[in-house]
Amino acid sequence: MAVTAEQAAGPLAGVRVVELAGIGPGPFAAMMLADLGADVIRVDRVTDVDPSAFGTAHPDLLNRGRRSVGVDLKSAGGREVVLALVDGADALIEGFRPGVTERLGLGPADCHRVNPKLVYGRMTGWGQGGPSAPYAGHDIDYVALTGALHGIGRAGERPVPPLNLLGDFGGGGMMLALGVVAALYAVRGGGTGQVIDAAIVDGVAVLGTQIHALRGLGLWQDPRGVNLLDGGAPFYDTYECADGRHVAVGALEPRFYEELVRRTGFPLPGDEAPDRTDPANWPALRAAWARLFRTRTRDEWAALLTASDACVAPVLDWAEAPEHPHLTARDTFVVRDGMVQPAPAPRFSGTPTSVRRPPPWPGEHTDEVLGEIGYDPDRVAALRADGAVG
Repeated sequence: MAVTAEQAAGPLAGVRVVELAGIGPGPFAAMMLADLGADVIRVDRVTDVDPSAFGTAHPDLLNRGRRSVGVDLKSAGGREVVLALVDGADALIEGFRPGVTERLGLGPADCHRVNPKLVYGRMTGWGQGGPSAPYAGHDIDYVALTGALHGIGRAGERPVPPLNLLGDFGGGGMMLALGVVAALYAVRGGGTGQVIDAAIVDGVAVLGTQIHALRGLGLWQDPRGVNLLDGGAPFYDTYECADGRHVAVGALEPRFYEELVRRTGFPLPGDEAPDRTDPANWPALRAAWARLFRTRTRDEWAALLTASDACVAPVLDWAEAPEHPHLTARDTFVVRDGMVQPAPAPRFSGTPTSVRRPPPWPGEHTDEVLGEIGYDPDRVAALRADGAVG
């Protein structure tokens, strides 16, 4: 079926979002909204503007899909520009420490005076309130506080930071994007604008709901690396292969484990296959599986096991992943402006998404965007001369 231009715009076509530039989870939330079709205007620092770079793709993929204006938020003219953008926007996203936008005259009350229906999204690690709210932190700190970091790692070893995927992006940016969409839905239903307090500590805590449930059921132990889903079970773990690369085994259910045993010929001669339902047998069972997986290369195991219900996958590196046949068949990765990058997700049957714009350079679209909201060239030139925009 042919895809029309309107469909290709995505399900959030017609929604305008103002993003006050930040790092990490805020830009990720803005990227998600832009991927879904929203017109996202990124407000970058005027001091970061370099017109010589305009016309090429900025390398920061988190900024894809939007336009950028360069603004000095501390100047009267810059504040005027942002409030003018807010007047015609549906949402605003900011990731400063609590109280910063209020001091700039761009807090929720300031913006709601201009646009009562505005959805005002705030992204922080600790949240807008609480004893830690005024202080700095990073993903690892927020994840640590929720209990999640405690549960990631090998038994008897230190906790392992899960990159910053769990905190910044899963518990942070993704929750903010969901909150913005939910609040926009409420406004479309007749509600007023509101403030979204998206805190990474809150989001990561929610992501851990299943673990809390398992603890309550007596099915999860607090020491790390001894449980069914944390690498404690030998049938849910990674194994080194003959070439030093690895496979991931997730044969949780008995029938999938039986398929794994059948296809691999487990165990090797001289090894035993003890009852896997008894955790006391797990060390011996893991050692037996480890010896077996070291007899072939990663790709040999993948060829034998991938097209089956054995629940085994090769552990690919960042460069290999975009080339995997399954991911190429689904176009999970795309190439835009010469850069390989994850495609927008999820997928929509009626309003397909796309990477509509490359990441902008700060201030690349200042004249274009200000013209759209009614600023004539002379006014833009005056603001630029004052250093309010760039």
